[in-house]
Amino acid sequence: MSVFSGKHILLGVTGSIAGYKSADLASKLAQAGAQVDVILTGAGEKFVTPLTFQSVTGRRAYTDQDLWGNEAHVLHVSFGKTADLFVIAPCTADTIAKLAHGLADNLLTVTALAATCPLLIAPAMDGGMFDHPATQENLSKLRERGVIVVGPAEGHLASGLKGTGRMIEPAEILGHIRIALGKKGILAGKKVLVTAGGTQEALDPVRVITNHSSGKQGYALAQAALDSGADVCLITAPTALTPPVGARLVKVNSAQEMLNAVLAEQADALIMAAAAADFRPKTMATDKMKKRDGVPQIELEAAPDILKTVAGSGSGAKRFRVVVGFAAESRDLLENAAEKLQSKQLDFIAANDISAKDAGFAVDTNRVTLLFPDGTKEVLPLTGKEKVAEKIIEHTSRLLE
Repeated sequence: MSVFSGKHILLGVTGSIAGYKSADLASKLAQAGAQVDVILTGAGEKFVTPLTFQSVTGRRAYTDQDLWGNEAHVLHVSFGKTADLFVIAPCTADTIAKLAHGLADNLLTVTALAATCPLLIAPAMDGGMFDHPATQENLSKLRERGVIVVGPAEGHLASGLKGTGRMIEPAEILGHIRIALGKKGILAGKKVLVTAGGTQEALDPVRVITNHSSGKQGYALAQAALDSGADVCLITAPTALTPPVGARLVKVNSAQEMLNAVLAEQADALIMAAAAADFRPKTMATDKMKKRDGVPQIELEAAPDILKTVAGSGSGAKRFRVVVGFAAESRDLLENAAEKLQSKQLDFIAANDISAKDAGFAVDTNRVTLLFPDGTKEVLPLTGKEKVAEKIIEHTSRLLE
């Protein structure tokens, strides 16, 4: 189940040009399955209209006029008690000061005082304002109270100046929201190590032997573990994907580097989603191989077997309580996966047929069968890799219990 499913999120929008990004954030939250109620300050309305937010959330947006309407005596209290998270993005220096000192002169700030849920703010302001001692003191007070402060970023500001004050992008805020919502999830207090992507084995300083793995399933697993409250380390081979917000990233190239990185970590669970090389060149050419020198004769040798090294050793058993593998096969899927499950002493394995056009490498969907040591199996129909990841995280959590 998505971390956003059934969640009620309040989104506060204050008077900043970054308000246009908040419409994108509201849209992303609604599309993810959250119930989103938007509160705009009077200054916030100058930049983005309530109708904009109503259009992307399917729910009316609230303004200071509603503070004096028919629901005035209950509206802010109702919001404060029913919300799972209160997000203020953008959050101006003025609103930060009001929050720090407990002022409540508009619907947004009076709701903040009434709220019992966590508060997350994304500061946005112009040159010099963020670094001003007053703003820093106010932010310090808020952090001491448990307020989550994300950003701001450095860059071009509305005034034309460059400095710290830009609200971070909606996608990054969304990542921080996921962490806040998943804090008490099924993997809270647990550490999960995920590997992702296809390793690269160097032929010469320019060329590599690699595979078609995009890393999408591994990255989805890292995100699902974060959504479940885990402390996540993501060991990744080269990929064009953006890492999930909150994951500690370790970048590697070869299977040997990935093995070294895995052995350097300790975690409750290892989920080995990477497509690590089975073979590598026995020697790497010191200079770029030239066409004029003819077709090179390349001798291969076995690359290190990461799962066998980790799961099959005494040190591996102490390092990880649960080890999950993947079997990407083009034939004899279940037979090969079952052999890998047993030979590498895994807790369970996810088998997927990479010959299918709608599953496996580089696409957003997967068709997976989970195999367990007792002979049971669970067939997952064609679905998004995020759903596959959620199911694998559920099983991992049960084994850790």
